[in-house]
Amino acid sequence: MKNYFWYIVLIVVFASCNRKEKPIIAFYYWKTNFSLSSLEKETLQGNDVQKIYIRYFDIDLHPKTNEPFPLSPIHFSALPSVKTIVPVVYIKNKVMLKANFDSKKLAQQTYDFVNLINSKNNLSCQEIQIDCDWTLQSKTNYLQFIEDFKRISDKKLSATIRLHQVKYFEKTKIPNVDSAVLMYYNMGKIAVNSLNSIYDQSIASRYLKSLKKYPLALDFALPIYSWGIHISDGKVIGLRSKMTVSDLQLDSNFTLEESNSFRVNRSNYRKGTFYKKGDILKIEAVSGADLKEMARDLKENSAAMPKEIIFYDLDELNIKNYEKTIFKQVVSCF
Repeated sequence: MKNYFWYIVLIVVFASCNRKEKPIIAFYYWKTNFSLSSLEKETLQGNDVQKIYIRYFDIDLHPKTNEPFPLSPIHFSALPSVKTIVPVVYIKNKVMLKANFDSKKLAQQTYDFVNLINSKNNLSCQEIQIDCDWTLQSKTNYLQFIEDFKRISDKKLSATIRLHQVKYFEKTKIPNVDSAVLMYYNMGKIAVNSLNSIYDQSIASRYLKSLKKYPLALDFALPIYSWGIHISDGKVIGLRSKMTVSDLQLDSNFTLEESNSFRVNRSNYRKGTFYKKGDILKIEAVSGADLKEMARDLKENSAAMPKEIIFYDLDELNIKNYEKTIFKQVVSCF
């Protein structure tokens, strides 16, 4: 009987040691004013979210001086109630392509401005994330910027990674960061005849098998946003954010022609944009089934279990398009 008892104990211990923890649920917050609606708060609480990645500011080139400058910094109307916040700085690739690029100066300015925002709002952070879609032409400056920023900062440093940077990492190189997040969206071209430029499994499949070869451990960012591709006279003339099929179905100025395409039946202004009679709005979105498909494909092709699944982005206009349990369902696929 004694031997049987210890046999049971060994089985339980072995099973617990081999049980893999599921990734945590996190969100990106990408608005310029931090203030959560009741639905957004409910989503955080219902999914036990303790970490939000908050876009602090963009870095662009000033139109007059051609020098890097912070664009649209975050304003906190309310303070985050979660345990951990991660400031995210989005740097446009053209900044990295600037002639006479001063990496040390930009790294110091970026770090100082993050600290200024934190100090002004009585916030603190242990991690800062750099978001930049660098290219072969900008990689030297980008990689040097990461080195300089890491040298200056006393924080953990993370970076966003795109699919092409995973597949061709020997050419694009790997930033010297503590962790990285694969942005698993915006895969196709924004075009009149594209199926879905946000997510297309056939395009994703060209890159998935590269994941196991990528030397840096990756967490995954998945899309929950939608937009409308504005087509006039057979050409794409703009991208309209935060637009859904259900929104346009309620607007008498638009007539549904296909499952995701609307024709403008009379010229009108909508949210500051002019739509000419005959224009087409093609809605692109990601369904709950798509999200679970993404999760299964990523699990099958990843070298290691991700620690976080980060949904882009926390906005009630996005959240209302999904059932309440979708985020837990997606994470359960890993």
